[in-house]
Amino acid sequence: MIRECIKCLLTSDIPGIVIESDNLCSICKEHQEKVSRYTFSEAEARENLASLKSRILRRRRGEYDALLGLSGGVDSSYLAKLAVDLDLNILCVHFDNGWNSKVAIRNIGKIIEKSNFDLITHVIDWSEFKDLQRSFFYSGVIDIEMLTDHAIFASMYRLAKKYKVKTILSGTNFRTEHGMPSAWVWNKMDYKNIKDIHQKFGRKKIKSFPTLSPYLWLLMKQFGLRANFEEPLNLINYEKFTAIRELREYFDWEDYGGKHHESEFTKFYQTYILPIKYGVDKRTVHLSDLIRNNEISRAEGAKELADIEFPVIDEKLKQYVVKKLGFTGEEFDGLMSLPPIPHSKYKTDVFFINRLKSIRSRIVGS
Repeated sequence: MIRECIKCLLTSDIPGIVIESDNLCSICKEHQEKVSRYTFSEAEARENLASLKSRILRRRRGEYDALLGLSGGVDSSYLAKLAVDLDLNILCVHFDNGWNSKVAIRNIGKIIEKSNFDLITHVIDWSEFKDLQRSFFYSGVIDIEMLTDHAIFASMYRLAKKYKVKTILSGTNFRTEHGMPSAWVWNKMDYKNIKDIHQKFGRKKIKSFPTLSPYLWLLMKQFGLRANFEEPLNLINYEKFTAIRELREYFDWEDYGGKHHESEFTKFYQTYILPIKYGVDKRTVHLSDLIRNNEISRAEGAKELADIEFPVIDEKLKQYVVKKLGFTGEEFDGLMSLPPIPHSKYKTDVFFINRLKSIRSRIVGS
């Protein structure tokens, strides 16, 4: 029998989700244990941001105080606003993988114009990226988005070296991004997995796609080699709807709909590919985060799930994605009908990555 959490929208049929005897899910339990670390008085939040600025300025070696990856989405846009408020000199980096929505492009333009920050747009070689995405479709693995995430991290690593920037601002945050089931994603830095999948299913030699070994990534992320990652949204009482309201007022920012729908591919991936091929509805996790963050009620979240027909059958968007990736409609539908294949069926560094993380946790005690 499928059991429901009484606090959020997660259920026992989601891999890794356990409903406890008190009818609370394991994610809500974990949230209760950790949320105090991300809850602050107004004075504490101000002090946290002041300390952040001091750390950033103390590290500065080159022209810029920090790098900021800017997608036009809520989290990265709000990071830009915080950087303006802190009077930091930021180099914004936008990763263009060919799937930007028009709303995202407008948002980025408004932010750069208002903030006067410098912007670098890294335009990826589309023919290479297309071949990589196609190979992931052929492979049957679930986390097609790891290609973009991996390339973004690798690009930030290279730019930090090039511009001698010692701080990278990340939009990662506990309050609105906690509790994604591990079965629904894969480690973004597992380049061995990407490489093996492409070698098996790709057709084009990859020359310029940004890559980063998990060893270098862990040295940077965990030990501050080359640059230090800072997560400003974890230093304040971050709320999605408050952020959207402030962004509209300050930047004339436009909302693009669902979580990460600033990308046309991500929108199609989350609303069509995941639910149809993998039986995954990420809205349950995203809405559950907002429930735990006291931004919506459980009833409001359940109503949103019920009111919006899902999967979203947007034939115009489907035709656009299928054509852009070079599939015929019949070929794409055939791939969608094949059974999912675990990432672990291909070569992977994930076990070594987890081992390194475990060692790091024992060393620093976190």
